[in-house]
Amino acid sequence: MLLSLVILYGCSTPGNKNSTNMKESIIKGNYGYDSAFFADHNIKTIELKDSEGRARVMIIPGYQGRVMTTTANGIGGKSFGWINYKHIESGIVNPQFNPYGGEERIWFGPEGGPFSIYFRKGKEQVFANWLVPKQIDTEMFDVKEQTQTSVSFNKTFSLGNASGTTLDVSVDRKVRLLTVSESEKAFGLEIDPSLSMVGYESVNTLTNKGMEAWTEKSGALSIWMLAMFNPSEQGIVFIPYKEGAEKGKIVTDDYFGKVPAERLIVDNGIIFFRTDGKFRSKIGISPEKVLPVCGSYDPENKVLTLLMFSLPEKPSKYVNSKWGKQEDPFTGDVVNSYNDGPVEDGSVMGPFYEIESSSPAAFLKPEEGITHIQKIFHITGNEEKLNLITQKLFNLSLAEIKEVF
Repeated sequence: MLLSLVILYGCSTPGNKNSTNMKESIIKGNYGYDSAFFADHNIKTIELKDSEGRARVMIIPGYQGRVMTTTANGIGGKSFGWINYKHIESGIVNPQFNPYGGEERIWFGPEGGPFSIYFRKGKEQVFANWLVPKQIDTEMFDVKEQTQTSVSFNKTFSLGNASGTTLDVSVDRKVRLLTVSESEKAFGLEIDPSLSMVGYESVNTLTNKGMEAWTEKSGALSIWMLAMFNPSEQGIVFIPYKEGAEKGKIVTDDYFGKVPAERLIVDNGIIFFRTDGKFRSKIGISPEKVLPVCGSYDPENKVLTLLMFSLPEKPSKYVNSKWGKQEDPFTGDVVNSYNDGPVEDGSVMGPFYEIESSSPAAFLKPEEGITHIQKIFHITGNEEKLNLITQKLFNLSLAEIKEVF
């Protein structure tokens, strides 16, 4: 690991300062450690960075162009994405699923039901039969264009669903580092210059390359973006929702059994969900209740994470990812959050937590496409300054977030 860091950074800064920076960078949990880790394992990365080298985004083409991690403070800064070092180090390629981790990856829904692409036709929808398509698990996305602050990918392939329909698809994905001014525009406020921040946008387009339209009878895909982060003891996800909406329950809380009250609170337009990596649970927000922004806060490290995503202009149907029989395959959630924890045998994959967003069901004619845009920001520093952001965006103080449980 140390050798990799010498190769990566040895020529960047002369004298003792470089030696000090290198020592700081090899601490596990820092961005420099992750850079060295992938270099040590001969895994190609693409790095986007600002002119000062503080805001950095690490992307891996071999993992479908996923954002593996980011930092707001350069090589020695905290690494925000969850990485499954153990699985990557093993070199094992599991034919069922390879949980490499990563801060933002592209998948496709639905996961379960009659139009699932994770179960073969006629197979019972249980874990033993669950199979992640290799195109979104182990295959590389092709790099089409690259600059210092952006990179574009493309992949064309076919997927089969549980009803026996073959879906021919093309995927275009562009990841772009956002400037401070672009981030401030997204927030609708100025960011105090004393705060450290990294923000990026991914634009993901799914196109029907087949000869037949995707319909409610044949099945349709959705763009499903999953963001995996490192948990903390007092970590909390907070999701605003539309109050007074006539349809839809506020939150789906029974994906893996009902979430206990001490881990899920719904209060005054905000859903609070504990993400400490100690209890396996998942929640979802319906199209009727969803708003285009949510976030999480890590009080231990003073890291505010914000996730923004595109929503359709008109009411739309979303795929249902619940496993097994479904009353309606197109009554799914738009936003989900997952907290990792021990399964029945006591083992834990992570721990990590996730925030996920999805596009509507892609009812596409041949050569039509659908685009889903997601922005992720990590801001760290003085809590009084961070509090101004949560107050503006959510009418919610950091004190309220920290004290809710």
